[in-house]
Amino acid sequence: MRDSIVGKLIQAETKRQKETLDLIPSENIVSKEVLQALGSVFTNKYAEGYPAARYYGGNEYADKLESLCQERALKLFRLSPKKWSVNVQPYSGSPANLAVYLALACPPKSEDGKVPTPKIMGMQLDMGGHLTHGHSVSATGKFWTAVRYGVGKETELLDYNAIRRMAKKEKPKIIIAGFTAYPRLIDFKKFRSIADEVDAYLLVDMSHFAGLVAGSAYPSPFPYADIVTTTTHKSLRGPRGAMIFANRESKIAAKNKIDIAKAIDRAVFPGLQGGPHLNQIAALAVSLKEATEPSFKKYAHQIVKNARTLAVELKKLGWRVISGGTDTHLLLVDVAERGIGGKDASILLEKSGIISNYNTIPYDHRPPMNPSGIRLGTPALTTRGMKENEMKKIVTLINAVLVEKKNVSKEVHALCAKF
Repeated sequence: MRDSIVGKLIQAETKRQKETLDLIPSENIVSKEVLQALGSVFTNKYAEGYPAARYYGGNEYADKLESLCQERALKLFRLSPKKWSVNVQPYSGSPANLAVYLALACPPKSEDGKVPTPKIMGMQLDMGGHLTHGHSVSATGKFWTAVRYGVGKETELLDYNAIRRMAKKEKPKIIIAGFTAYPRLIDFKKFRSIADEVDAYLLVDMSHFAGLVAGSAYPSPFPYADIVTTTTHKSLRGPRGAMIFANRESKIAAKNKIDIAKAIDRAVFPGLQGGPHLNQIAALAVSLKEATEPSFKKYAHQIVKNARTLAVELKKLGWRVISGGTDTHLLLVDVAERGIGGKDASILLEKSGIISNYNTIPYDHRPPMNPSGIRLGTPALTTRGMKENEMKKIVTLINAVLVEKKNVSKEVHALCAKF
């Protein structure tokens, strides 16, 4: 690379990734083929619009690429193109969710402010939800009236009766099921029932567990959802991007006389975005094909096995794991119970080459910038080929850092060198 400064940064980051244990649930390692597509000449092309309806010339291959990506997305999640459409243009997960709200719950124009803003209902950020599920600092919490559900104080699990009561009281236009830090399965059938009772759209944000759904290691939301959004990295192991799946047979959309697929497409472009990132779509198409291979199903199940092993082994050493364990790729650990702040724990671990992130836990009494928990996940380590025995070793290393105050960099480097 002629730009030696950037070249050195890329080399340094490559070395960092090789020599550290990445336990961040939202990160993964893509294949060389995905990187090749991401750095391809599709970077050079502008393609505002959709296949066969572009505003620029020269899009013969762009059309073929985007259509191929859509076909692969539907195939991967075992969806009929007659029933489902998919938009692969969103730049990332946050604008994908914003596009859904714009399409199905657009705030009315009101000069006097007397027209009520439509409500969206999602999981509280500090209990496992996402900023774009209606948090006050997000555009989704500023442009829409947001009501937020949590988890039971004793169980640390979703309380569907409480969610139903909230929905009946608040009458949201959209109910969001999905998480960034909830370690258990979601009962999509119950969410569907709740949404039906209040004539709400059910949006499932499967950004974190999309790869697990693709690999049949997590229940599919598609039999129950009106819309499904997902990022394309995390457990799906693709480039950073997003997709929006729309159920053409949505009963609530039919009742509201909305063509849900067209509404989503218009919200993405021209509603929110300009030209799609074709290089990103090319890389996504490659990763979707990779996810249809038999090895990916084994990979998805191994992710969950590894996360469960982390949870079991941490509990053996006296650590409190939120909700008692995990059914997914992630878990939350209460480090404050052992007298450590979450941020402090994350910094200590990183000094030894163990990369995590600090995270709030349900009913957290500590501030968000140094909360009570750390969040651990297994997609990246599983991609490297690590299994249960390595997870047990990693738990001993985590415990050595946080309890025994040891620096375990040498042990971390030795483990990384094997994978």
